[in-house]
Amino acid sequence: MSFEWLTDWLPFTFYYLMVLLLFLANLTSWVSILFLVPGNWIMVFLSALFYLFMPGRDEHGISLTVLVIAIALAGLGEVVEALGSSAGAAKKGASRRAMILALLGTFIASVIGATVATPLLPPLGTIGGAIFGGALGAFAGAYLGEVWKGNQEVNRMHISTAAFVGRLLGVVGKLAIGVVILVMLTIDSLF
Repeated sequence: MSFEWLTDWLPFTFYYLMVLLLFLANLTSWVSILFLVPGNWIMVFLSALFYLFMPGRDEHGISLTVLVIAIALAGLGEVVEALGSSAGAAKKGASRRAMILALLGTFIASVIGATVATPLLPPLGTIGGAIFGGALGAFAGAYLGEVWKGNQEVNRMHISTAAFVGRLLGVVGKLAIGVVILVMLTIDSLF
């Protein structure tokens, strides 16, 4: 009885098992963006490890070119999030205190939003709850920061609304770039 088929089959199976694990880890990293975790950079890091330790099989595997493009996109995602999250509020004259509390509010409220919305409609509830909760947290944090500073009611609302909209736009932009990174790395690892 010959077991040659087994020696041919095992490396092939192991490689695609690692591709599946990379995809699942990258997908989890992408979702972590909702909670202010640098998920795009984690995807790049995990894929770089895959590139280093999982040599391609029959022209399969992540190429250095795709990895460099993913690094550039991850950097662009950070710029989009930073501009979206703080530019609007800063333009309206937000104080440093309001910006810090908006960031803290974003983190806390995104976790609460995801926790509350997950049982309602998993997994979309998790994503929607984290996005909307984070935006509400940015609004509340900016508002509290401006109250603490003693800013006028009209300015508080403008600054807080700008923080809300900016957070929504920033995280959606970063998530969109993250999807591009995720799809690009997954396709490159498979083909």
